[in-house]
Amino acid sequence: VRFVESGGGLVQPGGSLRLSCAASGFSFSSYFMSWYRQAPGKERELVATISPAGGSINYADSVKGRFAISRDNAKNTVYLQMNSLKPEDTAVYFCSARGSWGQGTQVTVSS
Repeated sequence: VRFVESGGGLVQPGGSLRLSCAASGFSFSSYFMSWYRQAPGKERELVATISPAGGSINYADSVKGRFAISRDNAKNTVYLQMNSLKPEDTAVYFCSARGSWGQGTQVTVSS
């Protein structure tokens, strides 16, 4: 099982980023996929989860209305569109499934 996250970077407050996670080594279309994040000195936090066919989605209260998770099962890829970013969104973002994790991608929101 392997995940490769990309799309992180430095963005100003109010800006947007789109994260991608390319998965391999398992039957991607059969599994829930999740995005987590971990800020310095804090525990890892579940951000969003999407069901195998994409029909069921859940978000942490802290990102509802600003973030959108989606997936493309033909490309074995899950996305996280992040809008109206705030400094408190600064963290390393990870994708996860089946108890496995990617290496993460850094998102920094700062002016």
